[in-house]
Amino acid sequence: MEAVMDQRAAFLEAALWHGSLDAAAAILAAHPDIAGSDIHTAAVLGDEAAVRRFLAQHPGNATGKSAPYGGDALNYLCLSKYLRLDPTRSDGFLGAATALLDAGADANTGFWTTGQHPERETALYGAAGVAHHAALTRLLLERGADPNDEEAVYHSPETRDNAAMRLLVETGKLTPENLSLMLISKHDWHDYEGAKWLLEHGADPNYQRQRGWLALHHAIARDNNLNIIELLLDHGADPRLRKDGASAVARAARRGRGDVLVLFERRGIPIELSGADRLIAACARNDPAAIRAIADREPDLVREIVARGGQLLAEFAGTWNTDGVRHLLDLGVPATALYEGDGYFDIAQDSTALHVAAWKGLPATVHLLIARGAPVDAKDGKGRTALALAVKACVDSYWTERRTPASVAALLDAGASPSGVLYPSGYAEVDALLGPHIVRLSERG
Repeated sequence: MEAVMDQRAAFLEAALWHGSLDAAAAILAAHPDIAGSDIHTAAVLGDEAAVRRFLAQHPGNATGKSAPYGGDALNYLCLSKYLRLDPTRSDGFLGAATALLDAGADANTGFWTTGQHPERETALYGAAGVAHHAALTRLLLERGADPNDEEAVYHSPETRDNAAMRLLVETGKLTPENLSLMLISKHDWHDYEGAKWLLEHGADPNYQRQRGWLALHHAIARDNNLNIIELLLDHGADPRLRKDGASAVARAARRGRGDVLVLFERRGIPIELSGADRLIAACARNDPAAIRAIADREPDLVREIVARGGQLLAEFAGTWNTDGVRHLLDLGVPATALYEGDGYFDIAQDSTALHVAAWKGLPATVHLLIARGAPVDAKDGKGRTALALAVKACVDSYWTERRTPASVAALLDAGASPSGVLYPSGYAEVDALLGPHIVRLSERG
């Protein structure tokens, strides 16, 4: 009996939250009796008939808690991977959830995780923020689920399918803080349509959140396209507002977004900067005359830029600003300068600008940095070379649609070692370049 219970708990662990169904399906195949063992496993599988049978046997099953997390059947149902990954079961899940709610299950049910940062994992979070299941989200809201559930608010925008997120907003109950948080999340997803809908439905781009940046600042930090920056301006975002001591104008300059600075100026927003930010902005805007004038007049600013060079060079490289990178190098920033990293883009600590350009898939910047002495075999804080990142960018990144073998070719031509590089990568053009180098490496070693 104990072994059966262990397998049941293992099945529930494998069938909840994120990831694939492989482990859950394997357990179920080996122990098929688990499927009908109790109301919790039935709910996770979206088995409406079994759920109703267990409720008829004992109405208390509607609210009974169970291992492995101390959740009830509705809680586990909404967090089920089957709900997220198997649309053929959708009607069954809705029917089972309706039966549980009719029998007394709480639409605001949830359990607390353990560990250093415990979180309350609710049914609404599962429906709206994990499965992004609009119909189940609607059902829970109709039965009293709180749309300001922190996890549901935070995670429901994490998709391009905005139906569940819209349902939360359309209750009219979301706080300004939570509307702003949703907008911030849409900048994480570079989702123009989602951001536009939120702005049209009450999100304030100038809202000063308790934690985190203003929407415009966040959009710049996430390298959003210019059309999203324009969208925020169209809805009243003020680039002059400061957060953590900097305006959006200053952040755009430091990020190398000359295009954003030009946009601000075109909209009548003055580019009012002080100190080194003036010289940084001139680099970002590819203004050689201004660079020379400021550098000649205020050499201390040049020294400040060199001291900050690791971050500036990497962030200019990551925003396609090859001209800006050239200006920073001309001012004396070494191509070997190290960057503290950016977890959002999976840029590791101790990356060089070459790591960033290779990972972001920017051949022109890769060529420039190689020519200016960037070490081609240097490893970032995760032990990855620029070549390894250039290959990974082509097959395992959010920007594979713009992939090109050009950066890989440039690095190999510069003598980069293929050691530790994924091969075969699955991208024929890159594999054709890597093949001869891999052969030579194996012959030597």
